[in-house]
Amino acid sequence: MARKKIPVTPGIRRLKAVKADFTVHQYAYEGKGGTANAARQLKVDEHQVIKTLVLEDETKTPLMVLMHGDLEVSTKALARTIGVKSITPCEPATARRHTGYEVGGTSPFGLLKDLPVYVEASIMDLPKIFINGGKKGLLVEISPEVIRNVFDPVLVKVGR
Repeated sequence: MARKKIPVTPGIRRLKAVKADFTVHQYAYEGKGGTANAARQLKVDEHQVIKTLVLEDETKTPLMVLMHGDLEVSTKALARTIGVKSITPCEPATARRHTGYEVGGTSPFGLLKDLPVYVEASIMDLPKIFINGGKKGLLVEISPEVIRNVFDPVLVKVGR
């Protein structure tokens, strides 16, 4: 049986460059399926599947939030925590300009621009996480410590 070729994305290149230990998982991407679809196909808890969200403050300054797949970001709590008036999701085209990735395939690794990274604190307590590798239907399994090693993340408690 032939092995599936693993796509080489900027996210995969970045993980290799920092010598991160990771495992690639591919699944059948479904539009609007989100983390629930990925978790179901990979047979993992949706809480371990991490969303990469590109948001912006009232001045249109972009930022990235990593959140458990089964939780939502309280944008009001995030705005209070980081000291801005408001936080809203970026439009897909704007998110792509900042990251280089399509919505649904956004990895926190290998971005076009360095963005501040906010991480739901409880993510760091998990033994392993599944996060986008830079393409729809592509997750990488890593230790949360990889996030700490690659970024200077700000840990927050804004999930609901």
